Amino acid sequence: MTDERPLAGKRILVLEDDFYLASDEKELLERAGASVAGPFGRSCDERDLLDAGPVDAAVVDVNLGTGPDFGLARLLTDRGVPFVFVTGYDEAVIPDELSHAPRLEKPIRERELVAALTGLVAVPLG
Repeated sequence: MTDERPLAGKRILVLEDDFYLASDEKELLERAGASVAGPFGRSCDERDLLDAGPVDAAVVDVNLGTGPDFGLARLLTDRGVPFVFVTGYDEAVIPDELSHAPRLEKPIRERELVAALTGLVAVPLG
């Protein structure tokens, strides 16, 4: 794994309803070496997550078109999949049980997203 491709060999799920932002995130993650499941948007549900197959981490928009919704984030937590929130909402909106997840404010900086995901999927040595 090189610094230019810090997510090489990792599969990242993208949940984002904005087509242009989702496309940008997918391209960015692929440049960082990840394979991308999705992006999934407004109509995403639990079945989509199951169909996406195993993932190492996820990028989760708080609002997939119907207002703040944390059902998919809770499902990822239940499955042990780490994720980062990418949102325009204030951190106060995020429920306490999901406050463990890193939160990036839109508009995101590419470096911040890659760094957050790299931290989530890092394998501890030893």
